[in-house]
Amino acid sequence: MTSRPENAEFPLRTIAGLLPAVETRDGAGVRIRRSIGQRSGLYQDPFLMLDEFGTDQPQDYIAGFPSHPHCGFETMTYLLEGRLRHEDHLGHRGTLEAGGAQWMTAGRGIVHSEMPLQKEGRLRGFQLWINLPQSRKQVEASYRDLGPAEIPAQDWGPGCRLRLLSGRISWQERVLEGPLSSPVTEPSIADIALEPGSLFGCSVGPAARVLFYPYEGSLAVGIQPPLQWAPPSVLILTTPGPTVTCRAGPAGARTLFLAGQPLHEPIVQYGPFVTNTREEMEKVLANYRDGQFPPP
Repeated sequence: MTSRPENAEFPLRTIAGLLPAVETRDGAGVRIRRSIGQRSGLYQDPFLMLDEFGTDQPQDYIAGFPSHPHCGFETMTYLLEGRLRHEDHLGHRGTLEAGGAQWMTAGRGIVHSEMPLQKEGRLRGFQLWINLPQSRKQVEASYRDLGPAEIPAQDWGPGCRLRLLSGRISWQERVLEGPLSSPVTEPSIADIALEPGSLFGCSVGPAARVLFYPYEGSLAVGIQPPLQWAPPSVLILTTPGPTVTCRAGPAGARTLFLAGQPLHEPIVQYGPFVTNTREEMEKVLANYRDGQFPPP
């Protein structure tokens, strides 16, 4: 097995750090694993939080995420199994089906809920929080559902198949465009399935933050030797370089691939609210206490 693919750009990015996901609960008691954002300041700019949820025990998900506020960032929810219902104060309603995704721009403020549409069976997926630049933190809130058929899937070489939820990725002669995009941070988010020993590769911008979140099997990144994963999962952080590769171990692998442009802006977070300064946060909290959230 060669450590570098033929005709690839160099240097390859390699592992810079591992961030274990920790088990916790959120919403009304939903059991999750949180990596990015598990404590204050543990961000991977522009990504603020990454949660994995997956259980077939109804008591660990049935209470869901009742009505709650957000402001200052965007969320992407990707569902592998089960069904969820979204509702918000703007009148949006949508059903998130297995294999589908939901993109929400909280902007200046939104109040929404995400509740399971099942009383038994398995609920499994991810939620990612992506920061908004200061110039866009006051945009009007918006929401979009993506059905499974709207997310492009493509064979990306022998034994490698990916679904691209947002952004654009390229590798040698291959290019794939996702159905979603966001200015400034330009997030590329893909779900990659790898057969044993198979390779995924793509080109990335020199300034991009690049992360892998393997959630099944084992994976080697760049020229590093294979690492074996078992719950709780870990997040892989990669060093600068124009080329990213990963290779599945003997049992194959499934992994999320995340890439985005860092904002290099100050982050002030209080629960579901994100601003750039303490003064802005104090105003948001005052509005929320006074019943003026979202602001008119």
